[in-house]
Formats: sequence, structure tokens, C-alpha cells
Amino acid sequence: MSSFVRRALIAMLVGVALYGGFVVFTGFQQIRATLSEFRWMSFAGALGLACFNYWLRTLKWEYYLHKLDIRGIPKFESALVFLSGFVLTITPGKVGEVFKSAVFARTHGVAMSRTALIVVAERLTDVVGVVLLIVIGSASFDGGLFWAGLGAVVITLGLLLILWRRPSELLLRKLRDTSFAELAPKVEHSLHSLRVLSTPRALPVPVLLSVVGWGAEGCALWLLLQGFEAMTPLPVAVFFYATATLAGALIPVPGGLGVTETLLQQQLVALGETPAAVATASMILVRVATLWWAVVVGFGALWLLDRRFGARLGLRPDEPPPVEGSSS
Repeated sequence: MSSFVRRALIAMLVGVALYGGFVVFTGFQQIRATLSEFRWMSFAGALGLACFNYWLRTLKWEYYLHKLDIRGIPKFESALVFLSGFVLTITPGKVGEVFKSAVFARTHGVAMSRTALIVVAERLTDVVGVVLLIVIGSASFDGGLFWAGLGAVVITLGLLLILWRRPSELLLRKLRDTSFAELAPKVEHSLHSLRVLSTPRALPVPVLLSVVGWGAEGCALWLLLQGFEAMTPLPVAVFFYATATLAGALIPVPGGLGVTETLLQQQLVALGETPAAVATASMILVRVATLWWAVVVGFGALWLLDRRFGARLGLRPDEPPPVEGSSS
């Protein structure tokens, strides 16, 4: 486990240095003067909205466990396992969140192959939820119908690629004719599980949770702007946050670092007509309240799990978990 923690700490240091660069570039004195007039209760509210999103995402994790017929896990322990994945939130595409599958295997003996696909389903429904927020927010701008239609097309095509069996069967046939033929059964099993998690019947609940959860974090940005007395409309703030979040998720850099921050700050200045110092301060505060606070929560959950399952979590990363079964 120590290697995972070391990577997270290194990424955190990179992020801190990056944010320090933003502050220096914009002007420390200007940002400090802006923060002196900030209503800090807005930051407390932003933390609360971020925690609300974490809670909704925990509910989505439980929903997927139920869909995969993984039962008998105490809810509190299951929630801690999910939150422990936040330790590696700052990884490209958040792929480090599969860390929670490794933790689950060690603490409760649930095979990683059964839960790793939940991470894919989470990212899928998060993208759908964020795109829907962009579609809704785009109505606040001229030409918004074009972006709304484009977003709907992207969502539809993505779901068709997963649910339509013929392309995946063609891919499997080609895979069986290559030197990687031994991977075909695993790929087939993964696609089957992903379809179970992505059927039209299974999608509405997690997508709704994603829309509300990420919308809450967009509201956190709006609340922080209100703390600076910036009169950015709520739908516009949510739109800015959603587009910056999507860009950070699609570009393979740790946690979207640099991409999300730059796009968010530029949108606030260019489209939201927010003063540069206020835009930069709001960007930093919303990332602290949503991204970096998540990492802190993840370390807290991992610490509690270590107290409960210390002997199992203390294994070296290359050792197999003590039990590799399937709880149901």
C-alpha cells in the first residue's frame, strides 16, 4: 500500500506547486487583497456541497454492488472502502480509483475482477451526468441549442458503443485471432458486466446521482463567487464548472491538474466577466473544496480501514490478498 500513498503524496506536491504558480503568475498581493474581503462562510458551504457529492457517489457505489449481487458487506465499511479511492483521485482519468477495488479485495475478499468495472461504470455515468449539466447550462448562452444537441449525440453514441453487441463481438473475434487470444474470455466477461451496469434500466439512478452530485459542486463554485460578491448566474457557474471538469477528465493528466484550473479561470474572466483576481481565487478555492478535500477524506477513510483491517492492508502491493473469493 505504501507505493500508492507515495504516488498520491507526490501528486499532491505537484498540485500544490502548480497552484503556487497560479498565485505567483496572477499576483499574490492582488489575490491576498481579494481574499481579505471574502466571506469564508461561503467556503464552508462549498465544503458541505462537496461532501454531499461524495455521499451521493457512495450511494452509487452501493447501487453497483447490489447490481453485481455483492452483499453482506457492512455499509460503513463499504463506504470507507469507496472513500479510500479518493486517495488516488489525482491520477490520469482518475484511474487510481481502482485502488478501492484492491482495498476491497484485501479487506473483504471480493475479487478485484468483480468490482474494478464499477470504476468504469462510475466514470461513464459521471461523464453522462456532466455532459447533461453542460447541455442544461448551455441554454444560458447564444447558440446553446447547438451544444445541447451535440451533447445529446455524444451521450447516445457512447451508450450505443457499449450496449450494441455486434461491434463488441467483432472485436472479440479479431482478438481471438491474435497473440492476445488468452485475453478474450476476460474481455468478454468485462463487457458483459459493463452491459449489466449500463442497461437502460440500470442507468437512470446512477446518472441522476451524477447530475445532482456534480451539479452540487458547480453550485459550490457559484457559492464561492457569491462570497466575493461576483454576480455570476447559477446556471452559468455550473456550466463553467462542468466544462472544466470534463476537460480535466478527458485529458490524461493527474486529476486534470492545470487543464481544469486554466479553463475554469479563463471562462470566468472571458465569459463570466469576473475580475481576474476573483476568478483565480475562486478557482483555487473550489479546487481545494472539491478535489483536495476529497484526497484528505480518502486518507481519513484509509486510516480508519487500517485500524480495522491493519494486518490485511499492511501486505506489500505485489502480494495477493488473503482471500480471493466473492461475497454474495
